[in-house]
Amino acid sequence: MRVVIQRVDSARLTVGGEVISEIKKGLVVYFGVGKGDVEADCDSAVKKIANLRVFEDESGKMNYSALSEKAEVLFVSQFTLYGDISKGNRPSFSSAETPDRAQYLYEYAAAKLRESGLTVKMGIFGADMKIYQLCDGPVTIIYDTKI
Repeated sequence: MRVVIQRVDSARLTVGGEVISEIKKGLVVYFGVGKGDVEADCDSAVKKIANLRVFEDESGKMNYSALSEKAEVLFVSQFTLYGDISKGNRPSFSSAETPDRAQYLYEYAAAKLRESGLTVKMGIFGADMKIYQLCDGPVTIIYDTKI
């Protein structure tokens, strides 16, 4: 499982010009599912997302998590995190999980994030989404459950 986590002041996700999800201060999380990923990978990613200390304290140090800050999460499925460009210039997505299995794990992880106490807004799986975000920092963290 590959996850890109970005700290934002705000973010909005649209599909076909319609606002689907919107958050204020929080995290935009791009969530990619690879072949063979299982629920335990989701559990690991959820624990990392919820407890990742990327919000600044009074001294400007990143000491606070999304949970402690009551930050919102915009959770977006993104199979392109498995794009392989090692051969040629067009990405191969052969390492990405099949859509049915990826959707199941995406929804599973979203439910687990909610169970952890986070407010989670989602994209629409498989849709052509437009995401507008005001990055804070910028702070971007990449997490891979297999590394």
